[in-house]
Amino acid sequence: MNQSTGGGSVARVTEIAARSEKSFDDAIQTAVQRASQTLRNVSSAWVKEQKVEVSNGRVTAYQVNLLITFVLEG
Repeated sequence: MNQSTGGGSVARVTEIAARSEKSFDDAIQTAVQRASQTLRNVSSAWVKEQKVEVSNGRVTAYQVNLLITFVLEG
């Protein structure tokens, strides 16, 4: 999926998932940091979905699915 960001630039959107045993915020940070290692020009992230893993009535992990937008070069 491509998306115009104005000013004649073109961006691409890709979906990624990340998991944390700490919090949703930590899962989001992990996802954005990891995406930034592989993708250049990351400009935004949209949280598409959040869910938790539960064991014995307790939340044991947090998972997010993000749509990461990055501007294409050239």
